Amino acid sequence: MTVKTPTAPREFNDLRDLIMVKRDKLPKRLAQVAAFTVESPDDIAFGTVGSIAEQAAVHPSTLVRFAQALGYDGFSDLQAVFQQRLRDRPSPYDARLDAVGARTSGPSPVAALVEGFSQASIRSVERLRERIEVAALNEASEILARANTVYLIGLRRSYPVTSYLNYAFGTLGVQTVLAGSPSGVDREALSFAGPRDAALAISVAPYTPAAIEYARQVAMQKTPLIAITDSPFSPLATTTSLWFEIVESDFEGFRTLAATMTLAAVLAVAVAEKRRANDKRKSSD
Repeated sequence: MTVKTPTAPREFNDLRDLIMVKRDKLPKRLAQVAAFTVESPDDIAFGTVGSIAEQAAVHPSTLVRFAQALGYDGFSDLQAVFQQRLRDRPSPYDARLDAVGARTSGPSPVAALVEGFSQASIRSVERLRERIEVAALNEASEILARANTVYLIGLRRSYPVTSYLNYAFGTLGVQTVLAGSPSGVDREALSFAGPRDAALAISVAPYTPAAIEYARQVAMQKTPLIAITDSPFSPLATTTSLWFEIVESDFEGFRTLAATMTLAAVLAVAVAEKRRANDKRKSSD
């Protein structure tokens, strides 16, 4: 019988935090594995030692050493935490609707929906208020305020947020380019982004491949990049050092965008205020 090391995290979020803390202090090959776990957690959950080692470009024994460096008895012990993460994922939409139906089967189903989604939104915004780093917000708004053009990247579920920012920045006099055009020329439009511009990318699990590709494209063009995502394991979090983690609470698997939209509104107004202050300073010089 295998005795599990007490210091080894059994919850995925705890393991995620431990990897992020240790990643930069590990030997080269172990750090290589850490980076792979950050970028490809599903591959860790589904793969064999051989297939994972091949994808991470390390020897299979390196996976064992990586697991032991985190306090696990072996790689399978570590892998079990990644597998549990998949089991904890939100259920399919039919199952979610069944759960909502069970919760709203009383005399006023619509009132129950209002209560459920309102409480989820309140929890999301309260978590944002408690955890947001003001220094990071100041840095992000400074970068966006200095930009000639702000490129907004957000597809599928994140598109309403970038669409709102496109509207808000436009009314506040900030020039923007919004990815997600029906003409399909996003890659070409983003190719104009440069060091004097800035980009804001938003993506949450399951991460939209095109949004991640666009974010990496502008980063390679030396465009300052700010990201809003839901986990340090997000591909966006490994693309830029300036990112915000937003975790929306759910009502039976359905999530609103309450906290994300709140952060978007904060950034829009903060950028406008900083641009106005910068303009005043320039006119007085």
